[in-house]
Amino acid sequence: MNTKIYKKVLSLTNSLMAAAKANDQSKFDKHYAELKQLCTENENTDKDHPVQWETLADFTEDLVTAVSIYEQALVKADAIDSADFRSSIGLSAATLNIELGNKAAAVEHLEKAKASCVDIVDVQLKTEIHGLLKSLKSK
Repeated sequence: MNTKIYKKVLSLTNSLMAAAKANDQSKFDKHYAELKQLCTENENTDKDHPVQWETLADFTEDLVTAVSIYEQALVKADAIDSADFRSSIGLSAATLNIELGNKAAAVEHLEKAKASCVDIVDVQLKTEIHGLLKSLKSK
């Protein structure tokens, strides 16, 4: 990933977190718009990367829209063949689908994340994926 883009995403993440903590919706909206613009400007270029889309989804307040952005991030993760991003994004998309009452979509995202997480070293992420999937399937 382009270091300049990564630093910009990290900076915007910190700004979004600070605005949320301060309950400053105006600043939150401003930083969110900057992140969204960054994603749009970099889309389908050599600077396009799933981390910016995943971050945008993380801060999207409308859950349906956030799931859609996570799905877009998954396409970007597939494009760079990143098991780590496919796993984390899949878990996030599944979690939101659960909140939306869409168990089938959640299971689908978790099944894909489970397949991807075989190739990652993050044991905690693997455990979360497997545990949530098991929990959903047992209900």
